[in-house]
Amino acid sequence: MPRTKQFDEEEVLKKAMELFWKKGFHATSIQDLVSCLGINRASLYDTFGGKDELFRRAFQEYRNSSGDKVKALLAEGETVKAGFERLFSYAIDQAEENVERKGCFVVNTTAELVPGNTAIQSILCENMEGILSIFSDYIQKGIDHGEISPSKNPKDIAIMLFTFYNGFQVISKIETNRKKLEDLVQTGISVLDD
Repeated sequence: MPRTKQFDEEEVLKKAMELFWKKGFHATSIQDLVSCLGINRASLYDTFGGKDELFRRAFQEYRNSSGDKVKALLAEGETVKAGFERLFSYAIDQAEENVERKGCFVVNTTAELVPGNTAIQSILCENMEGILSIFSDYIQKGIDHGEISPSKNPKDIAIMLFTFYNGFQVISKIETNRKKLEDLVQTGISVLDD
């Protein structure tokens, strides 16, 4: 008779995501995972196939939730520029609330595992394309509503803001002055102005 799982798989994925996010892939050992997740090695391998697969699934969990969060934050803005201000303000809030200053899991993973891990690189490219699509569609909405000049190319601006957002996530790990970060945001999103 097969044994039933004594743990919530989704909860384990969230814990694994937090651990990988904090320590990185290479610095997280199987023993770290067993200790943090509260499951034994056999269960880890039986359920998740090992460290690599667990990492990919935890990373996918992060991607899903962060993509949804980006859409929601942008939608909170009364204008496109206000939506991007909200997105960056949230990033600042997260940096301030996280005493470990661990930054963005996607940015950290990119820096740690690319080049060299083609499976993760493929996932990161998918993630980038997804966020670029969200940004580009949102900017196009601003053009359609007369908030942004029709001379602007939404795809080019999306790439610039995506690049800026990722760099901003790195800077927010070391810069603790909120005013400086807010000023940096205003400079970055000024690309939306006429």
